[in-house]
Amino acid sequence: MSRYISTLEAFVKLGSFLRDFCENRNDKNSDKYNKINDILIRAEQKNGWFTYENLIFSLEQWVGQLTNENLTHWVANYPIDQERSSKTIGIVMAGNIPLVGFHDFLCVLLTGNKVLAKLSSNDTVLLPFLADCLIEYEPSLADKIQFIEGKFEHFDAVIATGSNNTSRYFEYYFGKKPNIIRKNRNAIAIITGEESNEELQDLGKDIFKYFGLGCRNVSKIYVPSDYDFDQFFNAIFTYQDIIHQNKYANNYDYNKAVYLMSEFKILDNGFLILKEDSSFASPIASLFYERYDSTQALKQQLKEREEDIQCIVSKGMFDGEVAFGETQKPQLSDYADGVDTLKFLLEL
Repeated sequence: MSRYISTLEAFVKLGSFLRDFCENRNDKNSDKYNKINDILIRAEQKNGWFTYENLIFSLEQWVGQLTNENLTHWVANYPIDQERSSKTIGIVMAGNIPLVGFHDFLCVLLTGNKVLAKLSSNDTVLLPFLADCLIEYEPSLADKIQFIEGKFEHFDAVIATGSNNTSRYFEYYFGKKPNIIRKNRNAIAIITGEESNEELQDLGKDIFKYFGLGCRNVSKIYVPSDYDFDQFFNAIFTYQDIIHQNKYANNYDYNKAVYLMSEFKILDNGFLILKEDSSFASPIASLFYERYDSTQALKQQLKEREEDIQCIVSKGMFDGEVAFGETQKPQLSDYADGVDTLKFLLEL
């Protein structure tokens, strides 16, 4: 059996285990289910943004992807089963949402390479546990997975995810090696005024899931020049309980105070602040908006800023658009920043 097949099968087994856990996690008689429940509780204790609900949601999304059918379909057009020398790939992982670096981790191992991962201090618990599960399914992976705390040494290429500020450090430190360096990107949504209440409720998922911390969370919406926000506010009112999360509420209070003291004009429904702004990246508990007169002019405007956009939520307006409510359900082929990670790794 090739190392590619054995590694793929290990990920399929991991997906099967996570599916069983998500469906039966309240079974107190299972030691393994109790262990992963303990891991999730530790992850939440270490990072208050990682609520148990969001951790389960993240696992459920990976359950849907880690199937033999999905994995083999994804890699079908890559020469992934060819034997090649193994490279050591440094991965600098972000920690904004649970398991945000898992896709890079998967790509490196599936291509027969070694993972040298530096975890974010915000997300140190769950991925090492899943790595241990993989090693249990395929012991040869023990030599291919290493988590480090200090500086990177002895690596052949790097994948680093961070902010625009940290990317300058990454480019300086890793620039002489083959690399993928990711910067800030945001998701946006285009509203036409013809959306159903259900579609706007689904848009709320894109805004509020993970408290808006992901690069695929909608941080800005574009609305027609004469748009009335009443329908939008009525539709998203179902998410009002988010204000009971202390960290989110603190950000809401702080940002509202800043806007009011600065005498900015805002719209506010008690748990989300809307501010008219040309920027893409809105603070937590805030959503920027901008009005448009012409869809054609808007398309041209967004094309000129495509390097700042992770994905676009709309209905029948853009190639590659994401449906309302689907931003946090990316497929395996939805590469961050549009850079094909598998292709990069296979060409090293």
